[in-house]
Amino acid sequence: MYAFHVVTDRPMYLGQKIIFDDSHHSGVYQRVYDKLNAVNDIYDNPEKYDETKLEHHTSVALRELALEEVRKKKYPQYPSRMSCLYVSKTFEEAKNWGKYFAEIGRPTYSIVKLEIQGNCFIGDAAKCFDGRTDKAENLRLAELYWENGSDKSDEKPIEEMLVDGIITVVEILEEINANLNG
Repeated sequence: MYAFHVVTDRPMYLGQKIIFDDSHHSGVYQRVYDKLNAVNDIYDNPEKYDETKLEHHTSVALRELALEEVRKKKYPQYPSRMSCLYVSKTFEEAKNWGKYFAEIGRPTYSIVKLEIQGNCFIGDAAKCFDGRTDKAENLRLAELYWENGSDKSDEKPIEEMLVDGIITVVEILEEINANLNG
């Protein structure tokens, strides 16, 4: 399968291979596990915390750990959000993300075409949630994300495509080079 990726944070090169699996994780994995002690304390002592004032990376860790727990139990065929690459189905969609990232000041290098030998999940990023102090609620919200059913809310879906496996850069389609320091 082929997909498109907006390259942020560090450049990619033609022919580059990336592997995401149970042993090869993304940066999200490390940021989440750096907050594991805080997450455990929140679940052990929820009365000590105001979930409206949780630090951003702690809230993300609460969400991602719940998402991973549900994925492993019920949807193991899907890529882990902590061991995947976020990609777009079309070049046009990738261009829109590239423009958005550049506008918000994120270092944005290019748009590349990828060949993917692995798994894929197309979900709704609007179903991502802020982590809560209640583990059962986080797991319930994680189930809604992975079951990927139609949403009856007024919120328009924001499609996100997660891929894992062996990912190869087969073409550099557009240079963006925005917000690069150095």
